[in-house]
Amino acid sequence: MNIPANLRYTSSHEWVRNEADGTVTIGITDHAQAALGDLVFVELPKVGRTLAAGEACAVVESVKAASDVYAPVAGTVVAVNEALTATPEDVNKDAFAAWLYKLQPADPAAVASLLDARGYESVIAEA
Repeated sequence: MNIPANLRYTSSHEWVRNEADGTVTIGITDHAQAALGDLVFVELPKVGRTLAAGEACAVVESVKAASDVYAPVAGTVVAVNEALTATPEDVNKDAFAAWLYKLQPADPAAVASLLDARGYESVIAEA
């Protein structure tokens, strides 16, 4: 299981990467894509949408199940990975390259309160 140490994580299986411009890039973890199986559909949030921390904002659907994707922190959606609407299977190929959306956090310090790689390992070990 790939859990990069440079990212932050949520217990609902999103990964978060801080970007140099102050935004954060968000996707689902390798663990999540493996549990879902082959993805066949991705619904992304609208650019400009303001999200509360923990709010469902996207959907990933596989042949087995559909699953909500949650905002790890509050903020405004500034970009989405439109390519995934045509090729959702890219998430299965590399969950950390196939990001879902980018967020301008309302409080950039909130990202530091998310799980680190070791904390996320503990979450999936308990599942």
